[in-house]
Amino acid sequence: MDKIRLGIIGVGNMGTGHLQNIADGMCPRIEVTAVSDIVPEKLGRAKTICPSIECFCDTDAMLDSGLIDAVLIAVPHYDHPTYAIKSFERGLHVITEKPAGVYTRQVREMNEAAEKAGVTFGIMFNQRSNPLFTRAREIVKSGQLGELKRMVWIITNWYRTQSYYDSGSWRATWDGEGGGVLLNQAPHNLDLWQWIFGMPKRVRAFCSFGKYHNVAIEDDVTIYGEYDNGATATFITTTGEAPGTNRLEISGDRGKIVLENGTLKWTKLKTPEREFCFTSEVGFACPETEYEEFTAKEPDGHPILLNDFANAILDGTPLLAPGYEGLNSLSISNAAYLSAWTDDWAEIPVNEELFEKHLNELRMSEKKTQ
Repeated sequence: MDKIRLGIIGVGNMGTGHLQNIADGMCPRIEVTAVSDIVPEKLGRAKTICPSIECFCDTDAMLDSGLIDAVLIAVPHYDHPTYAIKSFERGLHVITEKPAGVYTRQVREMNEAAEKAGVTFGIMFNQRSNPLFTRAREIVKSGQLGELKRMVWIITNWYRTQSYYDSGSWRATWDGEGGGVLLNQAPHNLDLWQWIFGMPKRVRAFCSFGKYHNVAIEDDVTIYGEYDNGATATFITTTGEAPGTNRLEISGDRGKIVLENGTLKWTKLKTPEREFCFTSEVGFACPETEYEEFTAKEPDGHPILLNDFANAILDGTPLLAPGYEGLNSLSISNAAYLSAWTDDWAEIPVNEELFEKHLNELRMSEKKTQ
């Protein structure tokens, strides 16, 4: 096999975008042979992009058709694990849009099914393909920053209008989407948080629900995370601020890196801070520094991740974004919600039973008012 035959589940905005990239030749080892969607008009649009595809209103029929080797899942969040598990049971490879699911138990079950099936499982964390984030991870994981102290990420350039939230009945609802900015826009950043800086042991979060929009879900969030070594992380995001900021700052015992506006700025301490603190005889002295700078244009990560997925299937190469790692960012967002709902710290791994209790209460409350 020199190409994988891909079926796309859901041809809305994201599914259609992936279909177009493949049709434009950006993924030479992938051929889309089938798509499924419950909306006939969307299938018609997909057919105009790729006339050779088979269209299905019934996803199970597509999965059983024998026309595909793998699936790309691009449907509302609650359905990601459902369709992934159905695909795994049929021996099909899977790449899913983010987030992996809405709650961690759901995703743990997905991961178990993937492992049992022994197939390739990827997640569309396309921002991992950004060379700046890759470089930041290399610096941190190599120990060149020394003992980690602090991460601060201000990621407020996810601005959305009320029209955006009104564009679909499933948007901005607990029952349809499962959350707001943490589950829709910021999963990429939550993934990069843990990919670069590691998983916190607990978080305290402050979520404002419908602060800037007529919505039930959160559109403004501040998360404070703690680590076993005493390091801390602060994560600030919103869809209600313009102009927004995207600035990531990571400090360690041996220096600091700052990522902003397509540039990574690395300030290195010639003497580790902890050593300098207790050996310097001058009260207002600071360690001497060296400086390096990296610039890179953010690539279109979607075809990069799809090509990576195809290479993993065909050549056995490691995935840049393995699907099972989707549990990590979701653990942070689930813990943040639980912290906000209970007005208390939330440990990681999250208390799944308590989280689902609160989530289901919100979903039921929405249904009663409809």
